[in-house]
Amino acid sequence: MHQLHNGGHYALWFAGHMGTTDNFMLSLVRADLCSVNEEYGALFALGSQPSADLSGYPLVENVLGFLVERREKFLLALEEMTDHQLAVPTPDGASEFMPDNAAVFEIAIWHEGLHSGQVSLIRRSLGFNPLV
Repeated sequence: MHQLHNGGHYALWFAGHMGTTDNFMLSLVRADLCSVNEEYGALFALGSQPSADLSGYPLVENVLGFLVERREKFLLALEEMTDHQLAVPTPDGASEFMPDNAAVFEIAIWHEGLHSGQVSLIRRSLGFNPLV
């Protein structure tokens, strides 16, 4: 585990955060595909803070499996949506940045780009060359 600074994000947190974010976004567009995981929510959801103590985290393989499974469901939701369904307003309480289902998927792209940049900085600080 490598953090650029105390409290900074690291790869394991990023993977869990992407999985919980995909799951949250599913709750807005396809609640039937959403799967509540309170442990992961506490560790990785919006507002969670990465801990330098890895003993409180699930195994890397489990977090990656969660991410892959949630991403598959999120992509399935997108693939199955019609143009009409994409234009449907999100439920009450959704962020103003996500007024309709299409915006949920747009924000997902932006959100992942933000955190991918953070992971890229971590890689560079460890001496790895850029991937592209």
